[in-house]
Amino acid sequence: MLRCKKPLQLRISSSAVARSFRTTALRKNEAFNPAAIERPEDEVDVCIVGGGPAGLSAAIRLKQLEREKGNEIRVVVLEKGSEAGSHIVSGAVVEPRALNELLPDWSSMPDHPLTQPATSSRMLFLTSKHALPIPHPPQMSNKGNYVVSLSQFTRWLANVAENEFGVEIYPGFAGAQLLLSDEPDALDPWGNKVRSVQGVVTNEVGLTKNYRMKSSFEPGMAFRAKVTLLAEGAHGSLSKQAISLYDLRKEAQPQTYAIGVKEVWRVDPEKHRPGDVVHTMGWPLNTNTYGGGWLYHMDGGLVSLGLVIGLDYKNPWLSPYREFQQMKHHPYFRALLSSPNAERLSYGARVLTEGGLQSVPKLNFPGGALIGCSAGFVNVAKIKGTHNAMKSGMLAAEAAWNVVYPSEAETASEADTASTTSTAADMSAYDRALHDSWVHADLHEVRNLRPSFGTRLGIWGGIIYSGLDSLFLKGRVPWTFKHHLPVGQAKNADNTSSLDSAHTEPASKHKPIEYPPFEAPLSTDLLTSVALTGTNHAEDQPVHLRVVKTKKYMDELEGKKGNPAVGAGVGAVRSEVEVEEDVSDDAREKQVEEERERRKRHVQVNVGEYAGLLGRACPAGVYEYVPEEEGSTETEGWGGHKLVINSQNCIHCKLCDVKVPTQDITWTVPEGGGGPKYTVT
Repeated sequence: MLRCKKPLQLRISSSAVARSFRTTALRKNEAFNPAAIERPEDEVDVCIVGGGPAGLSAAIRLKQLEREKGNEIRVVVLEKGSEAGSHIVSGAVVEPRALNELLPDWSSMPDHPLTQPATSSRMLFLTSKHALPIPHPPQMSNKGNYVVSLSQFTRWLANVAENEFGVEIYPGFAGAQLLLSDEPDALDPWGNKVRSVQGVVTNEVGLTKNYRMKSSFEPGMAFRAKVTLLAEGAHGSLSKQAISLYDLRKEAQPQTYAIGVKEVWRVDPEKHRPGDVVHTMGWPLNTNTYGGGWLYHMDGGLVSLGLVIGLDYKNPWLSPYREFQQMKHHPYFRALLSSPNAERLSYGARVLTEGGLQSVPKLNFPGGALIGCSAGFVNVAKIKGTHNAMKSGMLAAEAAWNVVYPSEAETASEADTASTTSTAADMSAYDRALHDSWVHADLHEVRNLRPSFGTRLGIWGGIIYSGLDSLFLKGRVPWTFKHHLPVGQAKNADNTSSLDSAHTEPASKHKPIEYPPFEAPLSTDLLTSVALTGTNHAEDQPVHLRVVKTKKYMDELEGKKGNPAVGAGVGAVRSEVEVEEDVSDDAREKQVEEERERRKRHVQVNVGEYAGLLGRACPAGVYEYVPEEEGSTETEGWGGHKLVINSQNCIHCKLCDVKVPTQDITWTVPEGGGGPKYTVT
């Protein structure tokens, strides 16, 4: 997080799509000194971080209000992917409720991707050899819904936002830090005097792995905004910081997550059933692991299939990727995918929120708000969240408009909220509007379904309770289940830590899982699948997967003399201590040694107790625990092993940040434009 100052003012034209700003002279291979960098700036009315359905819906709604009210509003969307939709992966079956409100005439718009209505919905219980039909909750009915590629839907929505409404979308701009006021100037939702969010700063480009400036170096840009909307998706890096900084979970339950792993195949036309929607329970997951599979027949002879696994799973030997590949060996899937005409086209993975209504944090903070999956609006019973994410963006847009133009607030109470003595935007009207909307009702009805699987009733008890609640009770009960820690485990004082990681048990309590060999092309090794994502990161850039606890990382960013390279490796930290002023050599060496010790402790616990969980859990092969070279004098390992992070493989799924038992992997954004290039996921 950076402190706000009064620096260079720079206005960017709406046609600017490439980074080409440099305001500070530099020497090649010079250590990066953030204190000496003069950043280019731009001033906007509303800055939206993330170009997914929620962020784009907010942007479109703001520009609609511009037309309705006759006042100009400048809206900028920062998207870390190389283009809109390139980082979007989901099932997906979309409920068009929010789209109908946002763009009532969408069905008559050219090139819209909602071309395949859902025609049927089924639920199957899988054993190792059979697929048994079972009833599904009424919430899973897909009448009126559409089977789509959410990546393609997002790309279309971005085109509408940009070309029809004049939204400025900047792909390849990764929001890296919150831009904070220099001094406390606002009250947080709990009445504490705090520094407000004044915008965001994008990532530096052209740094080496060891934090030295290349000849191509460009400093990150500061986008100053009256309102900042965080629409990063599940477990976004800036959202995580904002939630911690303003204690937005003070009155909410911890968020819980799952990992979704999916593929898209082209299948034999004779076996394709356009619009057929199938969900599965049971095999290959055991009765101690929450999750299930899906098979959606899309338009154009394509099918989407995948597996979702709750990240509160206990067994560290489990591999989500191998479970999914094994699922395809089931006769039900094999019959569809083993045809000579079948072809796998894409692969992807992403964490998703499962906490439900009780895990939705306070949505507003001084200067901005959380929208979409940054807050967590997935309806687990429906297995859908896009409709709620879009609606949240629309509601936030309406509140943001009243902040930018407070005199036009429709009611006196809205005007009082929008007009405060503070210079920071007060978005509390959005929090109230969301909980008065159909999004709240949508989540309230099913609030107890997912947490029922974490009670003493276990998986089977959860199935029974969920059936009763979804069929008969429909949420009309006086209780709300909580998301519990394992019995006997105390709550972690660090509010950035993950509840799901606490459920992971030591490897000694479980037997290694023997997965069947791959049967290409039906099932393949991990790196063959990762190649289908089109993932690419420049190898010589700072490692964006930091081996450091998030709170420590935040403290270093917030401090005037903090080390921005913390967690990025010994070489990076060593470069940064070179530029620190008024620091003794002993203090500099201490920082380097602390970085080395953090990695040692990570390896000691994660290899010693959890058998290198991330080496199996990561669905992109990013993490390896490899033998350490003999004779190394400055070891970063433990017990003969060290951690290797293949960050160039990262598909931005965020599993590592959520699941690592030591909670010392902090996912940060790499250079903008890197990562996967999804097209049909």
